[in-house]
Amino acid sequence: MTTDPAPASAPGTPGVRSAQKQASRRALLDAALGLLERQNLSGLGVREVTRAAGLSPAAFYRHFADLAELGVVLVRESLANLHEMVRAVFAGSGEAELLIDRSVGVIAAHVAAHPAYIRFLARERHGGVKPVRDAVAAELACFAEELAGLLAVQPDTAGWSAADRRMLAELYVDRMVSTALALVEADGAERAAIARTARTQLRLINLGSRHWTAD
Repeated sequence: MTTDPAPASAPGTPGVRSAQKQASRRALLDAALGLLERQNLSGLGVREVTRAAGLSPAAFYRHFADLAELGVVLVRESLANLHEMVRAVFAGSGEAELLIDRSVGVIAAHVAAHPAYIRFLARERHGGVKPVRDAVAAELACFAEELAGLLAVQPDTAGWSAADRRMLAELYVDRMVSTALALVEADGAERAAIARTARTQLRLINLGSRHWTAD
């Protein structure tokens, strides 16, 4: 006995409308990200974004209250994959040297795969749109908090206070993000030098942590 295929969704059904809405939202985010490779968010206009996305200005406001809200979404997308990848590295086992090498490799791979996002972060981390600056700071703070939790199970920091582990995590996060921002505009030879410097810096941080005693 054959079973008739399920009927395709009609254009006005909730599933189709939801897919169209998501496609429009994605088009706006991608259009803004492309434009932000050449300018700051504070200088961008809604009409520029909607024109690049092939949508009307009215469509923009069905998804975002303003460009600052769109920028906050881009911040979260910019750091989400890097956060997840580094978290996976530190959640694994291995000597500190191996974890550092893996981390730098993960950062380099992320920058190569998502250069537009990294350029956006480089411009907006200290840019003129406060909600976006605040979002970057909040995401990095969350990143450091999770990394501090992962450091708690590492032998060298297992007996540390939560505050000291958080301080070490912030040092690691700052170096990793700074490395990503440096890599995005570098060429092949420069990238290799930046990666070597990052490894050295992270090893120095790790070496210092091994001799750390709280006051």
